[in-house]
Amino acid sequence: MLGNPFAKPDITLTLDVHGVILDIVPSDALAEEELDGWRGRPWGDTIDPAVTLEVKRMIEEMRQKGASSCFQVNQLLPSGRQLPFEYSTISLGRSAGFVAIGKNLQAISDLQERLHLAQQERERDYWKFREIETRYKMLFDASTEAAVVVRVTNLRIVEANVAAIRSLGLLPGPEFHPDMPARDRKSFESMLEQVREKGRAPGIALHLAPGESVWSLRASLMTTEAGSFYLFQMTPMGAPPIEASADEAALIANIMQRLPDGFAIVDRNAIIRKVNHTFLDLAQVGAERAVIGQSIKRWLSKPGADIAVIMGLAQRHGSVRSMTTTIYGDLGSSTQVEISAIADRAGQPQHIGLLLRDVTMRSIAGHASTAVSHGGEALDTRLGELSLEDLVRASTEALEQKMILSALEQCSGNRTAAAKLLRLSRQSLHTKLNKYDLADQ
Repeated sequence: MLGNPFAKPDITLTLDVHGVILDIVPSDALAEEELDGWRGRPWGDTIDPAVTLEVKRMIEEMRQKGASSCFQVNQLLPSGRQLPFEYSTISLGRSAGFVAIGKNLQAISDLQERLHLAQQERERDYWKFREIETRYKMLFDASTEAAVVVRVTNLRIVEANVAAIRSLGLLPGPEFHPDMPARDRKSFESMLEQVREKGRAPGIALHLAPGESVWSLRASLMTTEAGSFYLFQMTPMGAPPIEASADEAALIANIMQRLPDGFAIVDRNAIIRKVNHTFLDLAQVGAERAVIGQSIKRWLSKPGADIAVIMGLAQRHGSVRSMTTTIYGDLGSSTQVEISAIADRAGQPQHIGLLLRDVTMRSIAGHASTAVSHGGEALDTRLGELSLEDLVRASTEALEQKMILSALEQCSGNRTAAAKLLRLSRQSLHTKLNKYDLADQ
């Protein structure tokens, strides 16, 4: 039986070899039940009919083999109550019958039910916490104020929102502003001491950005199971620089997004701050948020013409003109591009703008079209002028253009139907139309 094996049983039944009840000894807990009526009745008639056959099988085994057993049933009491019981049976000999000792499992069932309810409540609390965490993350990222979460023990940044990444170049992992000027370090450390004592502190002025740019920093303390963290919120101080109006800024952003060439702004560590849609097409990435905060080296890594070379030239000379390299897309494509770069200032620039122009078709598109249309005769005439790799790529891309135009013509300009006919995704077809300047087809 479950529980203490020496505890007093709730009921003891003496049965003959056929399972008929001969005697009943109830505990005080069942004293109010009129159990005398069970005498002379088959034991199976007093329990849940769903397990009666099992009880009969057990009784037959005991009668034939004298084997003892232990099992659980729902016991039907004369009052109409139904209680879970665990019975242990002991054979008295093949002809003498057996004894069944029963223990009420109601307390255990109640405990299991309470445990199940507690588990359900814990699960509900977990999902409430996740919902709160999601809302916090959305608000944190959507804030126009630069904000970072910093570990108390080592001042390393754990989280940074988009405003902090774009405005101050703060990324998760490094220590928060380790090169802070000495004039600011003392007041910064005093503020942290006050935060640890009181949970928050008034804002102080710090030189966080390059040059003499002054920022207001407010701090508060967060304590979690993972440890203690500071929440730093930062806003620029002083007279704001002359900036374009909201309408002008929107116009500039719209033009940048619609540029037919890829455009990206990176910091001095080659971390992406801003890109346009054409860059996303070249990199084969679906959304801008997937590249913000990533190193552009992920897509520009051609030996001898990678982003490190381009960044070095831009930092030393202020600009780079028409440097040919290759951009590698996340889905496996590679596109030959011509990069021009401009730094935001002369000498130790903080940001660099990159213009990426697809030049795959510039030198060989005309030759390739002629080659395809004349059964390859033009290819023979270009031998020695173009490499075999360029000739093959030109022919393939010219044929690809022809098939795309044919599919669009057959589908009356319906791009979804044309993509299905070509067995391409609509996004892939859109990328190829932009690549071949066929977007107006």
